[in-house]
Amino acid sequence: MTLTDDRRLTQLQWLESEAIHIIREVAAEFERPVLLFSGGKDSVVMLHLATKAFWPSPVPFPVMHVDTGHNFPEVLAFRDATVERLNLRLEVVAVQDYIDDGRLRERSDGTRNQLQTQPLLDGITGHKFDAVFGGGRRDEEKARAKERVFSLRDEFGQWDPRNQRPELWNLYNGRHRPGEHVRVFPLSNWTELDIWQYIAAENIALPELYYAHQREVFERDGMLISVSDVSLPRDGETVEKRQVRYRTVGDASCTGAVESDAVTVEDVIVEVAATRITERGATRADDRASEAAMEDRKKEGYF
Repeated sequence: MTLTDDRRLTQLQWLESEAIHIIREVAAEFERPVLLFSGGKDSVVMLHLATKAFWPSPVPFPVMHVDTGHNFPEVLAFRDATVERLNLRLEVVAVQDYIDDGRLRERSDGTRNQLQTQPLLDGITGHKFDAVFGGGRRDEEKARAKERVFSLRDEFGQWDPRNQRPELWNLYNGRHRPGEHVRVFPLSNWTELDIWQYIAAENIALPELYYAHQREVFERDGMLISVSDVSLPRDGETVEKRQVRYRTVGDASCTGAVESDAVTVEDVIVEVAATRITERGATRADDRASEAAMEDRKKEGYF
C-alpha cells in the first residue's frame, strides 16, 4: 500500500525515529551504557531523545562529563540543572585531578581539550561501561564522517578506521570482547541545521551562550576568543565588546565565538542555513593542529 503524503515521516521525524531506535537497541543489548553529556547542544538533543525513548520511565543509564576545568560556567550550570530536573546520575571525570597528581601535564598552548582522552578512557573502564553514547555527527568533520553508528573500540579504547563493521538495513553489531567497548552515535545522520530545527520543533532549552549576546572578545588565528581566566589576550591582541554567539561549546580557551544577531532559535536556523563552514571548522582551534588532528585523537580514544 502506498502511503499518502500526510502519512509520510518528515525529515526530522525520520531522524528522531532512527535515533530513538538506536538508543533503545543499546539499552536492550548492552549491560552498562552511559551517555556523554556536557551541556552542549548535541548532547542536549541526544539526552532529550533518550528521555523520549523511555518515557514515562526515567532514563535507564547514567550520564558522564569529562570536565576540562576550562568549561564555560553557563554550560556547567545548565548541565547541573538538567541533571537535577531529570533526576539523572552524573559521573564527572576531571582533567584537573590528573594534572594535580601528575598523570597529565598542562599543554604549552594552555588548552585542555586534547587532555580529555585519558580521563575519558579511565572513566569508561573504571565504571565498566560497555556502550558510550556520543553526540558526534558525520557533517562536523572528516574523521567523524568515517565512523559507523556503532564504533568498536579495542581494549585500549582506540579506534581503527579500517576495522569498521557494515551497518546494512539499520542492523547494528554490538558484539565485543571483554575489555572492549562500543561508542554509539545516534545523531550520525543529523546536520547542524537538523539539530536546530529539532530544537525549535521540540522547544528544547539550551545554555544562553548559543544565542547572540554582548561579550568581551579578542581575535586570535581568525577566531573570536572570549576573555576569561583561561583565555587571556596576548601582546598585540585587542579586547573588544562584540555581539557574538557560540555554535559549539568546548574548552573555553580554544573555542571561538562568531559575530551574530541571532537571538532566537528561528534566527539561528536562518543563520545556519546560510553558512558554508561547519561549526567545528569555524570555531575550534584544537581541530586546526593538523589536517588529520581529529582522526589522530580518535585513534587514541577521543570522542
